[in-house]
Amino acid sequence: MDEKKIQLLLRNFARKRDWQKFHTPKNLATSISIEAAELLEIFQWSDDKLNIEKDKRIKQKISEEVADILLYTLRFCDLINLDIEKICLKKIKINERKYPIVLSKGKSTKYTELKKYSSNKFSRRGKFLRENLLKRKRRTNGNNA
Repeated sequence: MDEKKIQLLLRNFARKRDWQKFHTPKNLATSISIEAAELLEIFQWSDDKLNIEKDKRIKQKISEEVADILLYTLRFCDLINLDIEKICLKKIKINERKYPIVLSKGKSTKYTELKKYSSNKFSRRGKFLRENLLKRKRRTNGNNA
């Protein structure tokens, strides 16, 4: 995806309609939330057997809502000068730290609870890996000082 190209198209779309005055961070953030709710509404009251691939009407509705969410998000990031690739890669690294494989593999537990739960139930292998990871971090931090 070429987000810069799409952001330029959105910027021009808003400018030609004199909509820049409405594209405030608050309004765009609100619109992102509304569109996400509209996506969720498609799944409201459906069971887990909803077959998106076979139901073209549902898939079309979903694709339109996902596009709306992405377009508002791209416009929002353009407006406040956020580099989408940079912030996404940074967030992935943060999540890798919050959800280390040894603690989170196969679990849907939130990271704040994961550590509490796992600290009491660490296996020997998990303890070994955790201790070695901490030693490596200490060595790395000591070398960078």
